[in-house]
Amino acid sequence: MPDRLGGRVAIVTGGGHGIGKAYSRALAAAGASVVVADVDGAAASAVASELGARGHSVRADVADEGSTRAMAESALARLGRIDILVNNAAIFATIPITRGTIEEITVEEWDRVMAVNLRGVFLACRAVLPAMKHQRYGKIVNISSGTALSGSPTRIHYVASKGAILSFTRTLAREVGAAGITVNAIAPGSTLSEEAPTPEILAIRNARVADRAIPRVQVPEDIVGAVVFFASPESDFITGQTLVVDGGAVLH
Repeated sequence: MPDRLGGRVAIVTGGGHGIGKAYSRALAAAGASVVVADVDGAAASAVASELGARGHSVRADVADEGSTRAMAESALARLGRIDILVNNAAIFATIPITRGTIEEITVEEWDRVMAVNLRGVFLACRAVLPAMKHQRYGKIVNISSGTALSGSPTRIHYVASKGAILSFTRTLAREVGAAGITVNAIAPGSTLSEEAPTPEILAIRNARVADRAIPRVQVPEDIVGAVVFFASPESDFITGQTLVVDGGAVLH
């Protein structure tokens, strides 16, 4: 349905790299104008150019309040509204972090991960909510992780940040529902993104295939349907929910 999101304006944070590219492409294919926001401005511009007339770009550091405000202001100035926010930006795949135990993770790295993965969601939501409340309509889609539900013996900072997203989603859904805004989360499994994985990462992802009811490696195209659904009118009466998209690794 190419016009499923016709006339809507979406912002995808972290949309210039990896799985964020797939989200940007899918929203544009469904008819939305997409603002590709990324701390890597050149990558954001490249993806926006690929999307043609529906693509726009902005350099944005979601950990910085002024930058997220400028992101929202740019979208409003160019497109006149903000209907959809996909909070995808995170420190994980494109910015390496320690795959170690709690004793191996430094306080500095903990704070850096929380600043982007958690504070970034908080700041991006705050930046777009005035426009959404004015419109009496909005769709916020927060990208969590299946590790938030299953736990992981390494990367406790990443997993904790993604677990916090689930509580954040439920709470914000309660706060803004009366304004016509829905807030939902997606918890993907380990996904082979467009970024070239190291042999170690590829081995980890292949090993996780055995845990899935659908025994294959997950790819970005497996997740985009959930993002478009939560961005569309079909989910207007769904809010505060988490949809696990992992091929049946976590069943609940």
